[in-house]
Amino acid sequence: MNGSDHPRLGLVVAKKNVKQAVQRNRVKRIIRESFRLHQDTLPGIDMIILVRRGVDQLTNAQLHTELSLLFKRLNKKCMAVSNARRIDQ
Repeated sequence: MNGSDHPRLGLVVAKKNVKQAVQRNRVKRIIRESFRLHQDTLPGIDMIILVRRGVDQLTNAQLHTELSLLFKRLNKKCMAVSNARRIDQ
């Protein structure tokens, strides 16, 4: 948890993994947009997205789909941790 009620996003898009600047910017723009659309469902956590090799080969729609799945999995894990903490107390 980051101490606030809203999530925060950090991005790492290495030149080593995505060669062209235009592709790095496209990937970052799509990640930010997807985060903005999902932030109301996410808990107040800090997250860093590390972009791997080959992400520049995905279409915009594929990237949105992958990010949606990522945010859903993250939300599910956070809920499980939150419930476990509640039970332990």
